[in-house]
Amino acid sequence: MNKRLIAAATALCLIAAPALAADKVKIGFVTTLSGPQGVIGKHQKDAADLSLEMLGGKIGGLPAEIVYGDDQFKPDVGREVAEEMLKKDKVDFMTGFIWSNVLLAAYQPIIKSGTILISANAGPHEIAGAMCAPNFFSTSWQNDETPEAMGQYMTDRKMTDVYIMAPDYAAGKDMLAGFKRYFKGKLVDEVYTKMGQADYQAEISQIRAANPKAVMVFYPGGMGIQFIKQYAQSGLREKIPLYSVFSVDETVLPAIGDAADGNYETGFWSPDLKNPRNQQFVAAFRKKYNYFPSFYAAESFDAIALIDSAVKAVKGDLADKKGLLAAFDKADFASVRGPYTYNTNHFPIENFYLFKIAKDAEGNHVRKLESTVFTNHKDAYYEECKMQ
Repeated sequence: MNKRLIAAATALCLIAAPALAADKVKIGFVTTLSGPQGVIGKHQKDAADLSLEMLGGKIGGLPAEIVYGDDQFKPDVGREVAEEMLKKDKVDFMTGFIWSNVLLAAYQPIIKSGTILISANAGPHEIAGAMCAPNFFSTSWQNDETPEAMGQYMTDRKMTDVYIMAPDYAAGKDMLAGFKRYFKGKLVDEVYTKMGQADYQAEISQIRAANPKAVMVFYPGGMGIQFIKQYAQSGLREKIPLYSVFSVDETVLPAIGDAADGNYETGFWSPDLKNPRNQQFVAAFRKKYNYFPSFYAAESFDAIALIDSAVKAVKGDLADKKGLLAAFDKADFASVRGPYTYNTNHFPIENFYLFKIAKDAEGNHVRKLESTVFTNHKDAYYEECKMQ
């Protein structure tokens, strides 16, 4: 048999060969595990570990490992961590990412590598629009959507003369842009503060002088703890009601305590959402870790379950990228938020709710679901995504 016939025969054998399952699935998980914002990363890590544990330590039936990396709350470090996971650890999937600026810094190396990236929190508008990619998916939301729900709620209540604040970075700007998109009343001022700021006395004095009818803020993690407590201590809370997004949640409520009583938040998830998967998740999380999961935990729990559903769909053949992407797009798994679908930019089409901070029967401060603000809500940027 000549060389040409041998080559042809070999090619036919390769075409006819059945798909082979990988030996192991490795998931890279970039989050913040140190400093004041590390509490958020702890929620993410605990939930991802729990999700894998509930899957018997396997993803799509294959032995699995989650490789964690600390971005230290810094975009350049987050990019370095992600690149090391791609090159050294040779992860099959990437997820995590609390901060939009960290995700944006790491985004291109991951996407260009062909690795499937699942954001378990950050949702910058650039990725929902012009920078969308076939191998990017979200198990959270696009940044603007939660404040859009707050803007809609406050508009429905015919509120006006509102003072809005956020840290000066990508997500902060998205949050206030989303709020303004749906809020139809008068804005008193729009203020951006330093990322990671801890002392807000000067800003609270400015609020007092402006005398708005309400304040709406976005201050995640440690920033939220400091702002909410200082606002309550100033005595302004009784005079000027405080509304927020991603500022008062299960990561910070134990530290904020009574200072958050009666505050309103909007979001896509809470521990008291009534669906079987969510109730199973919350019960298992509280039993294992002895604290309430946050939406950061919920998103991370879903991210691992979504990866499992896709690997299962291709019978463990991780080389079948086309099949994997099609499976991710179906979102065929039991989400803690209930069933959802993906938009053309791979951000969820989902519900958003109003929550009120109050104590439960055990005396814990929790976000209690008050009403549904949006049903099957789409983000504002999907039409800019050319990936149709």
